[in-house]
Amino acid sequence: MDDEDGSGLRVRPYAITGGRTRAKTEVQIETIVVRTERGESAVGQCGFEKGKILELCETPLSVAELSAHLHLPLGVTRVLIGDMTDEGLVDFNRSQAAGDRPSLRLLERVFDGLQAL
Repeated sequence: MDDEDGSGLRVRPYAITGGRTRAKTEVQIETIVVRTERGESAVGQCGFEKGKILELCETPLSVAELSAHLHLPLGVTRVLIGDMTDEGLVDFNRSQAAGDRPSLRLLERVFDGLQAL
């Protein structure tokens, strides 16, 4: 991940997740993530990636959108969101995550959002 001043400092994505490729709680790329009350009180108190996710989730965003904003691979973002869900910092609609297919309109909105980045 590039640092804020653009000097090019890089951290390997696997270092952010401790080498894990899965979290206890699985999330799909189209899952809409929202900040919880606990997450709201933790804004500014978490590390860089989790703190940025909490800031961005002031409004609901998909995992794909968060990944694009963070300039992180989707797999890394999914692990972070799964961890943050387990910590009670963010949440999402579990019925959708359980296998329901997202609506075409939702997918179009995600695609449009990614193109706008």
